[in-house]
Amino acid sequence: MMTAVSTARPAWQNPRVVTTLMLVFLAGAAAGALSMQFGLHSRLHRAMSTPPPVSGGAPLLERLNAELSLSRDQSQKISAVLADYKQYYRSLQDQLDDVRATGRTQILQILNPDQRERFEKLMTDLQPQLDEGASK
Repeated sequence: MMTAVSTARPAWQNPRVVTTLMLVFLAGAAAGALSMQFGLHSRLHRAMSTPPPVSGGAPLLERLNAELSLSRDQSQKISAVLADYKQYYRSLQDQLDDVRATGRTQILQILNPDQRERFEKLMTDLQPQLDEGASK
């Protein structure tokens, strides 16, 4: 008597499943590459429009020197702290810009073409308010 041997493969080994997943992945990669190529990248990653609160630290350092009578050593140390702060602030600003761009990209993927166009206009109109809120 012959027994039937099961030749069923796990789903992840099924050539149809693997092929479908690869096609979806490649289509997503191609869509992302095309959108970045045709200018979305520059619109999504806008340049920092407002300077950091400590722009170089020179005006603040001068005021601290004048009002606190800092020693040369104190002034140099505070200058270094302000320079570090400026670099840290810019790093955080870049991270915030990336978060905003990611959110915007996800919203754009959900909307239909007409809604995308209206969304872009709405975001352009709201940009001054958003910039003001981000600086608070």
